[in-house]
Amino acid sequence: MSSNDRIAPVIPLFGGTRGAGPSTGSVEAAPLQPEPRVDDPSDQHDVSAPSEPDADEIRQRAEAALVRRLRAKQLSVSEARSVLRENGLDRNAVEDVVDEFLRRSYLDDHTLASLLVISGSERKGQGRIALARSLAQRGIARDIIDDALAELPDDDAERALDFARSKASGMSRLDYDTALRRLHGQLARRGYGGSVAMDAARTALGEVGVRRASSRPSTAHPSGVRFVDSE
Repeated sequence: MSSNDRIAPVIPLFGGTRGAGPSTGSVEAAPLQPEPRVDDPSDQHDVSAPSEPDADEIRQRAEAALVRRLRAKQLSVSEARSVLRENGLDRNAVEDVVDEFLRRSYLDDHTLASLLVISGSERKGQGRIALARSLAQRGIARDIIDDALAELPDDDAERALDFARSKASGMSRLDYDTALRRLHGQLARRGYGGSVAMDAARTALGEVGVRRASSRPSTAHPSGVRFVDSE
């Protein structure tokens, strides 16, 4: 065999000894085997149980929720407490947050009551009874409600008549008793009660021509005195 016909020696890549002479066959590389993994107890984590938020996190979330609500509309102190309780704060934490918001004037029942009274009387035509009811539904204290109502001028009769006039024209086709009953009911629902509502309804209906068709005949007393039924 000539020198050109000799086969170069094979160098094993994965283990084995280096051959010194010519190779008489092919050499297969042994597959790599992963090293056995030894678990470290310190690497074990329970991912199934999420960590509970602490008190500070709960308070921050509750305050953020309250701020978002206050950006949408002004709340009473009672309504603010409800928002905080809904977001997981206990009683002591609720009072701490409310005190802080009061100190910063984020909450002010006196200002809120005044605004609601002005809006209800001027825009909605509400009387004192309806105004007091709407403020109480917002959780505002009775003494604050009384202070807000005291700022109103004593003109319930005038406001009632203005409201009655705005509704009376739509009742011109009704008979008098039906129109009076409906208009009086609308006035009562807006907080005008008793004689104020009745006087306003009668005046407004009379102005648009809705009157009682006829009065009952007068009756004569045996003494000769005549009595006429009034409305």
